[in-house]
Amino acid sequence: MKNTPYDLFLFAGQSNMAGRGITCTRFPETAPAVSSEAGAEFRAISDPDRLYPVAEPFGVLENNPQGIYEPGRKTGSMVSSFINTYYSKTGIPVLGISASKGGSSILEWLPGTPYFQDLCERYQKCLAYTESHGIAVRSRYLLWCQGETDGDHGMSGEEYIRHFSEFWTALKMFGMEHCYLIRIGHFNPYRTGPEAEFHDYTEIMAAQLSIAQNLPAVTLVSEKFETMLRRGLMKDAFHYYQAAYNEVGEEAATNITLETGK
Repeated sequence: MKNTPYDLFLFAGQSNMAGRGITCTRFPETAPAVSSEAGAEFRAISDPDRLYPVAEPFGVLENNPQGIYEPGRKTGSMVSSFINTYYSKTGIPVLGISASKGGSSILEWLPGTPYFQDLCERYQKCLAYTESHGIAVRSRYLLWCQGETDGDHGMSGEEYIRHFSEFWTALKMFGMEHCYLIRIGHFNPYRTGPEAEFHDYTEIMAAQLSIAQNLPAVTLVSEKFETMLRRGLMKDAFHYYQAAYNEVGEEAATNITLETGK
């Protein structure tokens, strides 16, 4: 696929982008297989000298002790479903970069932080690789899902909007063209016991809607995570079964193609 142009996607955010998917008797769906025609993974940390087939857990080897580091935590993400759907609707393969860290606050992604530096270095390594190997990159996108940790910490919606704006403004300076936003879902109190503290994410969820409505080059492409609690698709207080990640990936890719017309 050397002469086929790719759309580059940074899959970034916290654990529900990194992927904590598992199966169960009620929801036995696994992540779909991804053909080589549909896309590839660039492994900026573990092996930046070639492209790899896309498989789950996506990004499982991409652990940087000086930056984005969560060995053994990734179990299955939305990425495979996203890439399959995107390719089926556009005919353009995805070049994917893993850049997600569970439990991370938006404050840890601001310019000057280790996560921001690591994310940008992964992106720049990928561009250097494609240029040196004659691989065309048509577009450069961020797919972002993050915010539960800031809800846990009681961050206000105004604060979240301000910090996200700073993050996105800085990332655009590195050539990112558009941010596609996946809104977080609800905390699951039924998985934590009657004595557990309740975590209210509604202010962060509202802030993310406002971001998409008011910030240039930011588009909300999935709100499906907020449906998962009532449908029984949450595996614990914060995360989802693989079937849920598959749905979100498919919806996000579908809405991106509708938004871009590509």
